[in-house]
Amino acid sequence: MPEKVNFDLDCPVIPFISGDGIGLEIWEASREVFDKAVEIAFQGEKKVEFKEILAGEKSFKKNRVWLPDDSLEKIKECKIAIKGPLTTPVGKGMRSLNVRIRQELDLYACIRPVKYYPPVPSPVKYPEKVDITVFRENTEDLYAGIEWDAASEEAKKLTEFMNKELGATLKENSSIGIKPISAHGSKRLVVKAIEHALVNSLKSVTLMHKGNIMKYTEGGFRKWGYEVAQEKYGDKIITEDEFYGKYKSEMPEGKVLIKDRIADMVFAEVLLRPEDFDVIACTNLNGDYISDALAAQVGGLGIAPGANIGDDCAVFEATHGTAPDNAGKGLANPCSLILSGAMMFDYMGWNRVADLIRTGTSKALKSGKLTHDLASQIQGVKQVTCFDFGRQIASLIS
Repeated sequence: MPEKVNFDLDCPVIPFISGDGIGLEIWEASREVFDKAVEIAFQGEKKVEFKEILAGEKSFKKNRVWLPDDSLEKIKECKIAIKGPLTTPVGKGMRSLNVRIRQELDLYACIRPVKYYPPVPSPVKYPEKVDITVFRENTEDLYAGIEWDAASEEAKKLTEFMNKELGATLKENSSIGIKPISAHGSKRLVVKAIEHALVNSLKSVTLMHKGNIMKYTEGGFRKWGYEVAQEKYGDKIITEDEFYGKYKSEMPEGKVLIKDRIADMVFAEVLLRPEDFDVIACTNLNGDYISDALAAQVGGLGIAPGANIGDDCAVFEATHGTAPDNAGKGLANPCSLILSGAMMFDYMGWNRVADLIRTGTSKALKSGKLTHDLASQIQGVKQVTCFDFGRQIASLIS
């Protein structure tokens, strides 16, 4: 995890958003796990006060507002929050609430650790080789949300201007989107990734990009990543040229290898040689794709945790969608939110709590009593409800 925030209070307040669809179920299951882990870790000397804040459908039904300013202010005040999945319409309606939260709070690093927990079913032969943390830039690239519909006057004017003044060859009736990537945004994201590698004694940080085609946006990310690595960590990092030349393919102790790979090559290599990757730092869209693809290699988004972290606060979240068709049926897997909670406690410096949560989850996944998504794929396993699985994890924390 990145640098820790001071949570020395005996009872810190942590805002939570239960989420839409299956969110309420996975939150209830997760909260029991969190409370049990805190109780065991501190023997009653510390606890957490979870305070609900509104967002999504619950907020809209009550206040006709999807994301109240008060909710954002509470996160700023407490410097931390945890949330379930939130609804986002496709192709119409409001923009993503997740994106708005990240941008309003400047949570520029989306951090997705991907690790295998046996005996979760996997489509690959050796899922245990996957132990990779993705650092995805959260505020720029396509998630800046700068676009115009093909039928809009703005798109028509921009098409005409670009064709006449800039030598572009845009077709008429084109929808247009802008892909901003800055030195500032790229460098601070790569700094977070390198810090994570140094703190956790990892061997490499890979800059993932499509700079062979997009020379100044994706290529800029690559260039600025190398620049900030040399500027801030010159004595702690080496490049591949140095690795193969100066160090004769022997990794020096205490150093981090900074390398870069074209995005499509990364997708191939994480399937063929996942052990070659420790940390992947990437632009927004590349990070969106690779983090979900890696999660699929270890069993899916149901067990994939995630965090959105800035310089002033952090929001931890389930990485999957709302699955409205399964809401209220007890079918959901709460592990994504539970393991995101473990990341949250690490961020707080409550590492013993985080370790207990991960250990309890690992034991529960081996217990033969699993939620529908996993039980339906493993012979001889008993299916249990979302809440019962959470309760099982809590019972295994000791």
